[in-house]
Amino acid sequence: MKKLILAVAISTLCAPLLHAQTSAAPATSPAASQVPPYGADKPLPVPRIAKKTLSNGLEVWVVPRSGLPRVDYVLAVRGAGYAADDAQHPAFASLLANLLNEGTAKRSSRAVAEAAQGMGGSVGASAANDGITVFGNALASSAAPMAALLAEVAREPSFPDAEVQLAKTNALQALKAAEARPGFRAERAISRAVYGEHPYSRTTATAESIASTDAALLRAEHAKRFRPERSLLVITGRIKETEAMKLAESAFGSWKASGPALPETPPAPAAMPPQRLLLERPGSVQATLRLGRPGAAASVEEHVPLRLASTILGGGFSSRVNLNLREEKGYTYGASAGARMSRNGGAIVGGADVRNEVTGAALGEYFKEYRKLGTELASDEEMSMNKRYVAGSYLITNQLQGAVAATLASNWLVGLPPEFLGSFVPKIQKVTAEQVREMGKKYFAPETQSVVVVGDQKAIADQLKEFGDFTVTDK
Repeated sequence: MKKLILAVAISTLCAPLLHAQTSAAPATSPAASQVPPYGADKPLPVPRIAKKTLSNGLEVWVVPRSGLPRVDYVLAVRGAGYAADDAQHPAFASLLANLLNEGTAKRSSRAVAEAAQGMGGSVGASAANDGITVFGNALASSAAPMAALLAEVAREPSFPDAEVQLAKTNALQALKAAEARPGFRAERAISRAVYGEHPYSRTTATAESIASTDAALLRAEHAKRFRPERSLLVITGRIKETEAMKLAESAFGSWKASGPALPETPPAPAAMPPQRLLLERPGSVQATLRLGRPGAAASVEEHVPLRLASTILGGGFSSRVNLNLREEKGYTYGASAGARMSRNGGAIVGGADVRNEVTGAALGEYFKEYRKLGTELASDEEMSMNKRYVAGSYLITNQLQGAVAATLASNWLVGLPPEFLGSFVPKIQKVTAEQVREMGKKYFAPETQSVVVVGDQKAIADQLKEFGDFTVTDK
């Protein structure tokens, strides 16, 4: 029996090799040396969006789609995200979003989850700089009860004391674990360097902010932030326009704002004095690098060229900084760089984790690639490859109806019109190498970049001297 098992194993291991030897084409075969050309790009079908504004100011967009018997809802609430958090409660929006479906005026957290599961779907929420999105999905046969459940979660969260305490405990544990990661510290520091005291810098919680949050504060902030006149409801899936509009009216038509609205988020800085920070991490065998400066709002005309420039420089495996630092130099497992765009401003951020002994060399290569982007034209081949990558990723991402709803809502939050969904890919195809070079010159000039390094001062400080005077801190 053992011999039989051994024979079968040998046969299984050798079969692929034997197959490759017998089926391989001759080395001189034209078919083996020629790669078929790429197929023609397929544009993203521009959906017809039915729009209506309810009497309370809530915008409703409906995108009927054939396909799976499912309906997706996304409620985007502008002005409810991190930018609404005060200086004493950074990242408060995350706790607020995470607790929305943990109990309502009518149901416990378990009852909410069981109701969603009974409809063949789910309900939840997440926070970003410019708002909070509440999402729900269900089988098309349960479109009406899911609309009601989504409204209940968004409009009537109860923030039970037990659930709030559990969420705070989990948040404190997560913060403690995050503080031990150099990447977390580097991101927090570069965010402060880029945004200064602007609300966009308040995306990471503190132990004090978590401890000082209670159910009363959550209820008060929910009442201020969740307002129909600052919200958009996107409904997509196998549902008729008239039915979707009726469900929106039934679930959200009676929603009223409470008290005065929070002030609009001010514009983020367009420029900041470059900083040099070394965050001490004694005994670390590697250094975590971050480069950053203020960027652009999502609604600027140069949005699309900046997206392509970011991809070419550091937005994928074949990007310049990754090929340089990972593939050519072997300094890191991965390097990235690019633009992060919000409604009222943005950031340019790059970074990698590198071995201690190449910290200075890696930073030098980053600056070299940044400078090259702003002084030399990208080749036709590089432009074509990255256009295909950006367009293809966008098309694939937005195939599913839930993704379409999420993209429309996210675009709306940052100030992009609904037409951007369909116009993005054609605009990417029109970007020129000269435009990419201009984006490099404007946003990636090395002299405008702040630098944050997390690592062992004794091991890396001498390498950093050529890049300026670094302030050493343990924060």
